Amino acid sequence: MFDDLPPDLDRLHTLRVWHTMWLQRIDAKIAALTRRQTEEERGRRNRPAPPEWIVELGIGERRPPLRVHAGDCHMAGKRHRPVDRDEARRLLATGLTACGHCRPDSLLGITDLSPARGLRTGPADRSAGRCQHADGTRNGDRFRRAVRLPRPLFCLTPMPHTGPHRQRP
Repeated sequence: MFDDLPPDLDRLHTLRVWHTMWLQRIDAKIAALTRRQTEEERGRRNRPAPPEWIVELGIGERRPPLRVHAGDCHMAGKRHRPVDRDEARRLLATGLTACGHCRPDSLLGITDLSPARGLRTGPADRSAGRCQHADGTRNGDRFRRAVRLPRPLFCLTPMPHTGPHRQRP
């Protein structure tokens, strides 16, 4: 028998109550961790498979599609939606840009995309760095012609753009 226990009955009851409280705390923690591990395992089993292809979306009301990515591409932005294989092929065939990192055009077997149709390589593809609007004018051309002002450095018109916002001198 162990002799390190107190000799009187009151202190032994106190130790028993104290150890019972600790056992209840330990049992509660074990139960909580067991529930958590069960929930994590259930979440792993029920997690939907990642999409095979995604389309990165732009900013604004209509959120136009910007690029096609493979489903696991780390370069896809926060705004994207999953698409199936046929829609990804259709978007690439209609001229949407393919991601340069995951190369969905190669993975989908599309090899005839020229830089003019699908893959934009630089500012030369974007109308020589000028903002072009839906009506065909570039960066306030009508106003500049009437008043004879120098070409602005930034595009300040609220019209939709097809080129970059910053102008080059």
